[in-house]
Amino acid sequence: MKNIFKVTFVIVGTMIGAGFASGQEIYMFFYKYGIKGMLGILISCILTGIIIAKTFNIVRKHNNNSYEEFLSTINKKKNINKVTNIVIQTFLLISFYIMVAGFSAYFNQEFDIPVFAGSIIMAILCYITFQKDISGIVSVNSFLIPALILFIAYLGIKNGGFTYQNLIVQKNIEVLSSSSIFDNWLVSSILYASYNSIMLIPMIIELSKYMDSNKKIYTTSIISTIILSILGICLFCLLLRGQGYISQLELPIVYIVKEFGNVYQWFYGIVIITAIFTSAISIGYSFLKNCTKTKKAYKYLNIFICLSAILVSNIGFSNLVSTLYPAFGVLGLFQICMLLFKT
Repeated sequence: MKNIFKVTFVIVGTMIGAGFASGQEIYMFFYKYGIKGMLGILISCILTGIIIAKTFNIVRKHNNNSYEEFLSTINKKKNINKVTNIVIQTFLLISFYIMVAGFSAYFNQEFDIPVFAGSIIMAILCYITFQKDISGIVSVNSFLIPALILFIAYLGIKNGGFTYQNLIVQKNIEVLSSSSIFDNWLVSSILYASYNSIMLIPMIIELSKYMDSNKKIYTTSIISTIILSILGICLFCLLLRGQGYISQLELPIVYIVKEFGNVYQWFYGIVIITAIFTSAISIGYSFLKNCTKTKKAYKYLNIFICLSAILVSNIGFSNLVSTLYPAFGVLGLFQICMLLFKT
């Protein structure tokens, strides 16, 4: 069970980064669909759980040690695999940049600290952690993620009565933007699981050494699904408090939590920082491992991505999330299809 929870916390930590914990992802993919959006969260998390189990099984069965080997296992066409690999690595790098931007956006929104300064702090922390290899990633997630899960769940329970009243009022809520590709709640749910799979699969390959039996694999998948579903619904319910103004915020949940009082605001600030950091190190580590063959190359690429993240963070967190995540969600569907139909 110790290994199961270690792996589960890394998986959860990879997914609940800046976009998730801040409410931006839940708002963009699910909030506008009202009650159907809550159902979409459940479907998306179940699909994610299936992807986790399927990936572990394939990696274990075929003894894959890298993402490149994994792609060769689920698809024999080398040219397609090369393109897929480039797309995946590009997404991982961009996702890492988004985490750094989210970290900077939090300190800018809450304390008026310049984005540039916040991104420098985050880049330094990531650089140091990347030097520790996978053991450092697992240790950080095992310590920080349980506290994060408990606090978000507590806020969701505390918000229960308010949520029930507002769901009744919003049961016929209309889609806010018909021009978006997310004009269907089910499509949006699938795309959400799809883009998350791009971040998860490379990390799952690295974590496969902890999964030495089918029982561990399926238990990890089920626990991860349950935790992600609970957290997603809790954040959805909190967003209901911000009707009318959350669309204008970089980090809507942070602003909404202020209604509970200063103590909750400070605690959720810690949650946001924790979520961003754990996701950033998981994603960044996956990118570094997939793109380097030697320790020297790993070191230089580590320096490059941390320095370049400081520059990219000035584009803006919400702009990066709303523009790039949906596009990669569509691209990730191809990988999911190959994965799910692999026997």
